Amino acid sequence: MFLSRSSSYENIVRDFSWEIPEDFNIGRAVSDDWAVRDPERVCLEHFSPDGIHRSMTYRGLSERSSAFAHALHSLGVAVGDRVALLLPQSFETVVAHVSIYKLGGIALPLALLFGEEALEFRLRASGAKVVVTNDFGLSRLAPIRGRLPELKHVISIDDVDAPALSFARLIDTHPSVFDVAEGGPDKPAMMIFTSGTTGPPKGALHGHRVLPGHMPGFQMAHAFPPQPGDKMWTPADWAWAGGLLNALLPALLLGIPVVSSPAQKFDPHMAFRIMAEMKVRNAFIPPTALRLMKVVEDPRARYDLVLRSIGSAGEALGRETYEWVKSTLGIVPNEFYGQTECNFVLSSAGHIGVSKAGAIGRPVPGHEVAIVGPDGTVLPAGAVGQIAVRRPDPVMFLEYWQNPQATAAKFVSEWMTTGDMGRQDEDGYFVFLGRDDDVITSSGYRIGPAEIEDCLLGHPAVQLAAVIGKPDPVRTEIVKAFVVLRSGHVASPELAEELRSWIKLRLSMHEYPREVAFVEELPLTTSGKVIRRILREQDTAGFAAE
Repeated sequence: MFLSRSSSYENIVRDFSWEIPEDFNIGRAVSDDWAVRDPERVCLEHFSPDGIHRSMTYRGLSERSSAFAHALHSLGVAVGDRVALLLPQSFETVVAHVSIYKLGGIALPLALLFGEEALEFRLRASGAKVVVTNDFGLSRLAPIRGRLPELKHVISIDDVDAPALSFARLIDTHPSVFDVAEGGPDKPAMMIFTSGTTGPPKGALHGHRVLPGHMPGFQMAHAFPPQPGDKMWTPADWAWAGGLLNALLPALLLGIPVVSSPAQKFDPHMAFRIMAEMKVRNAFIPPTALRLMKVVEDPRARYDLVLRSIGSAGEALGRETYEWVKSTLGIVPNEFYGQTECNFVLSSAGHIGVSKAGAIGRPVPGHEVAIVGPDGTVLPAGAVGQIAVRRPDPVMFLEYWQNPQATAAKFVSEWMTTGDMGRQDEDGYFVFLGRDDDVITSSGYRIGPAEIEDCLLGHPAVQLAAVIGKPDPVRTEIVKAFVVLRSGHVASPELAEELRSWIKLRLSMHEYPREVAFVEELPLTTSGKVIRRILREQDTAGFAAE
């Protein structure tokens, strides 16, 4: 399940094979196994703005997670039970994750940013028995707890006088050695709800094989880790598949320390400070965060950075942001691709020459990816179709929780369809065009929003952009752009016309936005993806009101 180092993409594909132990258990692999081999090896570091940083060893992680596994068992949590984690990046979050896997439970990561309705939907749909949270999470749970009959216990990592059990006290009062539950690649380990960019979120259930399934992509995107001095950080929420499976767990499996940082609204200057102060060598930074980091002038002169690799995914990185990272940070960013259901299946790898601006990479060793038509037929190079992954695949989800119809609908023949439109070029690179629901049909043309958004981002006045198709009686749809301006720029009809001309000159006459709306912010998922569905709904509602 690990890559052989090579300077050739063809060689690493040729030499790779899946070798996943029959008793593989994520919890044991990322804690106990390392505690035996190298107990004092640091696995976690926490950045504190006051400069007093903390660390934890694999011995500490193993012992604390074993004690918490005992505690969960004493509360009635059994194999297959769901335990929700409503937590920020913290040592306690990692301990709780590892404990659940050791116990044979199913971890349900949830973002603290979720509102009451979103939380209630996920907790009710999953039938979570326990929630581990903090003081802020308790305030979110209070109004809905009475409507969740299957929720038996709430545990808080903060020392508060509240109707919750103490995380620290539970650990202190239970043994630090635990017999890990019988493992296996297909045994359920975690449930991650989809982002809900195009409809109600669904619970994607993953087996313990999901972590080995991520390893070749992780190593491809980060230039064959582990290497001396490697240290991982991501601003992405660990409740998102990206933060959890693109950064945290793969790094721990390889013995690479992971830096956590306090929950906050993303601050570009703070991001650079964290990477410099903590000597971060490997970073997973989603495209939206990278675009926001452009406001920091000459970051290499202002911050003592030691970055070795930057991976990015979640949305299309785009040519403009790719070139900015390359020229400003001196690193070729490795864009990769996947979904909650089947992640890290395409990747770039600049260190071995697999890199192309505007592309999301080539197939990661061990994964077969293609562009397919509606009937599952593999399409030729250059043709537009749906990005699909052939089953079986270790990184692929087991099923949608209690939703066999949606699970069946996800597949066409042997292909898992992604709902993402793209094309593959003659060199084997994949280009992402947008969600199938987001592709715009205008005057007979099929237009992907990602390319237009990327082009808009190249304009000096634009900080963020999102593009949708707006119904039109003549053209079926017209292109409409929503634009967040950089500081110092003012919205005006003249600027809107300038942006239209910018697209006409750089893309084509049929792709320019006939309407431009200047907005203060864009609706984003917790993973930083633009929710175009909300933009379409708001636009339709506004049109109806008029």
